[in-house]
Formats: sequence, C-alpha cells, structure tokens
Amino acid sequence: MQTKRLNLVDTAWLNVDTPNAPMQVGGLLTFQIPEDAPADFCQRLVDAWRGHSVAERPWNQRLRGGRWRNVAPEWELLDAIDIEYHFRHSALPAPGGELELGALTSRLHSHPLDLTRPPWECHIIEGLAGNRFALYLKVHHSLIDGVAGMRLLARALSTSVDEHDRPPFWAIPPKKSSRRSSPEAQRPGLYRAVSQLVGEATEQVTSLSGFARILRDMLRTARSGTNGMGLPFAAPSSVLNGRINAPRRYATQLYSLSEFKALAASAGVTINDLLLTVCGTALRRYLDEIGALPDRDLTAGIPVSVRPADGEEEDAAGNAITFIIANLATTEGDTAVRLKRIAESTRAAKHSLEKLSGAAITQYTVALMAPYILSLVSGMAGRTRPVFNVTVSNLPGPREDLYVEGARMEAFFPTSLVTHGQALNITIHGYADTLGFGFIGCRDSLPSLQHIAVYAGEAVEELRALYGKGDTGGPRRRKAHATPAGKDNGRKTAAKRRTTPARSRGQSRTDT
Repeated sequence: MQTKRLNLVDTAWLNVDTPNAPMQVGGLLTFQIPEDAPADFCQRLVDAWRGHSVAERPWNQRLRGGRWRNVAPEWELLDAIDIEYHFRHSALPAPGGELELGALTSRLHSHPLDLTRPPWECHIIEGLAGNRFALYLKVHHSLIDGVAGMRLLARALSTSVDEHDRPPFWAIPPKKSSRRSSPEAQRPGLYRAVSQLVGEATEQVTSLSGFARILRDMLRTARSGTNGMGLPFAAPSSVLNGRINAPRRYATQLYSLSEFKALAASAGVTINDLLLTVCGTALRRYLDEIGALPDRDLTAGIPVSVRPADGEEEDAAGNAITFIIANLATTEGDTAVRLKRIAESTRAAKHSLEKLSGAAITQYTVALMAPYILSLVSGMAGRTRPVFNVTVSNLPGPREDLYVEGARMEAFFPTSLVTHGQALNITIHGYADTLGFGFIGCRDSLPSLQHIAVYAGEAVEELRALYGKGDTGGPRRRKAHATPAGKDNGRKTAAKRRTTPARSRGQSRTDT
C-alpha cells in the first residue's frame, strides 16, 4: 500500500487535536436551484455523486495506524472509501431559513472527524428557503489547508450553467506534477525522512540571517512603542483566550467585494485593512457589551499563504502558511483612526516578511507558533498569555460564478477551527463578487456570539458613511434572526436593527 509521510506542520495539527478542540476546517456553500429543475433535484445530485466510491488524493488518504502514528505519521492511500459515511444527505426543518441552517452547521462542526477513516465529510443540505440548498464540507487541517481545499473543491463545479454530469470533488484525479521526484523521495520511509530532514536543516542554517533580521525588527518595535508590526505575546488576556469545550456557534455575513475595493481605494488602504477594521470594531463592541473589553489593544494573527499561485495540484494537500500579527486598535473609539492604526501595523508586518527567503519564513513560522503548539500539546493553552488574541484569515476564491448541475453557487462561508487559548476564529472567503465572513467560536466561552456578526454589519455601515461614494450594488440582506439587546455609546440597539428586515448591501446569516 502506498504511503506518504506528513510534514512537520501537518504533524503538529494532528498532535494538537483533542475532542474539545478538533483541528478541522471547511466551508458552507449555498446554491440557487434552477427554476425549471425537478422537485427532486437534490436527491438526483446525491444519487449521482454517491456513484463515485473511488476517491483520489488527498480524499483517499487515511492515517496509518501503529504506535508511532503521532510521532512519524504517514498517510496510506485507500483503493476505495465508504461513500455512505463520507457523503451525507440532510434536510432542514421548516421554514428552512438562515437560523436553521446556522444551527445545523454549528452542530456539524462541533463533532470531531473519525481519524480511523480519511478525515473528511461532505453534507448536501436541502430545504433551504428560496428554492436553495447548501453544501457543507469538513476536513482535518492535517490533510489540507483552506486555500488548497477550495482549489480542489472548485474542480467539481463548472463555470458553465449548461454543464452536467461533472464528478464530485473527491473523484477527480489531481493534475500530475511536472517536477521529477528525487531519488530520496522514492526510498522507504526512514531513509526518506532522514534525507528530507538533513536537506531542510542545511537550508535553514543558510537562512539564519533573514530570521535574525525579523527578530531585530520586532525588538525595535517593542522598544519604540510605536504602532508598528504586532508582536507575539503582546496581546492582553481576554475571554477570547481561555479554555474551551466542544459545542460551537457559527454566524456569517456576506458583502460585495467590489464595494470593499472601492472603499479601500477611497481610504487609501488595502482590502485586508478594511476587513481587520470590521473585525476590530465588532470585537470592541461585543466585548464592551459583555463587560470584557481589555484596556490594551487586541491583536490578530493573520495566516498568509506561501503556496505558489501556480502550485501543482498533486502537491496541493498539506499546509503552506505563515502568520503576521496585526494590532486591532480596540482601545480606539473612532473607526477612522482604528483603520489608520491597523493599516500602519499590517504595513510594517508585511514589509518585514517580504525580506525573508522561503527557509527564513519557515524559521519565523516555527519560532512564532512553536510556543503556541507546545502549549496545546502540554495542556497549558488557555492558561498562559496568548501569542495573539484572535485569528483573522482572508482566503482568495474563484472570481467567476460557479455551478453544479445548473445550480448557481451564491456564496462560500468558511468554517474554521478554534482551540484552547483561541476561542474565536474569523475567516473571510472571496468568491465571484462576494466576501463571505464566517465567525465560529466556543458556544460557552462567548455568549451570543452572533452579536459579533451584527456589530460587523454596523462597522461596514460606518465605513460606507466614511468612504463610500454611492451604491455599489452588492448582495442584499435577507431577514435577520439574531436579536442582541442593549446600547453601546449611543448607537441604536442591535435588537432594534435586527428585528426589522431592513434592506442593505450586507446579507446576514446567524445561528442564535
């Protein structure tokens, strides 16, 4: 049986997995069923996809058993998978609104994957109001990262509304790599492992100067006290950074990418800066609402993909990311000033990262994340000062509309992971002209988490007022369900904003 050794980062994701903090990521996709489609459209789709029981890499990879599984883990490639287990069909209870979809997604993402099988599940969810259905995918982070996952999932979708009978994502073979494998890559496990480690060690030694440079930049920032690049372990303790348990709560927002581009151009910042400002503003108001706003600025860990844009699909599995740390300026009450401070912070962090070679980036990532990983492995995470307060990711996606059997994909909402010490994760995913926000957190650590999504909507409205130049036309809001109460510095109560199904350019979907 063919095997493939996990790299160091993927092994770490495997070793920090616990029942209360499973290391699983995924997405929630919504589709509009064609008006002329048969009433059993979803059942026909399920039946067609269930006909594909042979999975391709990485979807046929299962962790090899044995006593060394967590020390030197390997994937073994299966000839066939139990398609009834991995691919499931569900239906929402009436009325099939965003409330019911959010509740189901929260429950599905709370349950750990079975690591004795290929670690992924896919659910077709029918009964969504407006003649729609959803697809929910869950995959272990040791198998694949978010960027590569969307690339592979998108291969099951078509850019043509008229294309039919396309196989599901797990049945599509990866494109062959144009690179020839080295002799070492063809040797048995132990020899291959030692050879790879020796080669990596040699590369790391030659890049120590770049790693030392970024450490000097961090120390210079710490001494100057400026709003430069964020520093690891400079984050205040907060309710975002305690111990967690298994139940999750999930909320979403949908906005127009073209509108964010226009707002960013008007403000003279990047789209990422705007997204961080939305998140920082929402967190400031949510934490103030529950009486838990720290008197020092929260910081965000921002994953940055270092996977080549034209990377071979055969090598798409695994993880290729590093992190930068940004100041969220949550002690600042003025949204415009907060945006300015965030932009300064991200600019400094990216400037330092751009100077590094690939090997130096690896060193930086290990140095940044090793204390956090060790705290997870040792059981100390959530009991010590966090490296940063919250993870905020912005993932690119396909720019054109996608279809499955003629049903147009409306939006992609990410579902990420939370851990001890990181009770909240915010991930944004681009698709066509949309930005789908996914807020996921520990249900018990963060009461009424959906209020964060509500306050994110308020932050977008404020950015429109500051930098907007007219209606850009984006997604329209459906009737909302979350009803947080209370006032924050004289603003309208969220309850009043949400009990009336207002029409705006943001589309809110929440689990209450």
